[in-house]
Amino acid sequence: MTKKIVFIGDSITECGRFEDPNHIGTGYVKFLYDEIMSQRPDWTVLNRGVSGDKVSDLEKRWEEDVLAHDPDVLSVSIGVNDVWHQLDHPKEQQVTPDEFEQVYRKLLSQLSPDTKLVLMEPTIIEEDPLSKGNQELSVYAEIVRLLAEEHRAFYVPTYAAFMEALAKGNHAPLTTDGVHMTEAGNRLMAAVWKANVNL
Repeated sequence: MTKKIVFIGDSITECGRFEDPNHIGTGYVKFLYDEIMSQRPDWTVLNRGVSGDKVSDLEKRWEEDVLAHDPDVLSVSIGVNDVWHQLDHPKEQQVTPDEFEQVYRKLLSQLSPDTKLVLMEPTIIEEDPLSKGNQELSVYAEIVRLLAEEHRAFYVPTYAAFMEALAKGNHAPLTTDGVHMTEAGNRLMAAVWKANVNL
């Protein structure tokens, strides 16, 4: 049976989709797309990542990029910019943890009960577990965990996986700039997704 899966998020999800003729990009979505297409070639996979997005930006385009597609599976990866912009753009209007949870919950409540939901923790801000960004990001990751439990969603512990990889060391760089993924970072994201999602 033909099914549709939508990936939505920020630049980590977008990752070149606008330059890609297939609109999939070159990031973790591409690795998952290749796997899904090899097993379910009749499925439709849509990448709806947009660079710079916070959860409040998802809210503005939720109708067009999610609800209008009525996906059978929706995978959400958001939260890095909600924290990163507090550090790099302190004069911007910020998304507090309470607001993050409130808006995220509101968006999820609009989905069809038939939609399989995949919630991914935000990933990383600097390749240092003790960085201020990563310490603050842990709060947002915990909110995602609680929302996944609340909505009986598949839960993808990407933040935990990156912290574990950093603690172990001896790996190729996971990011190009502390946030955006190298191939190794994208492969790690895809691997954690596959390990925790049963389609």
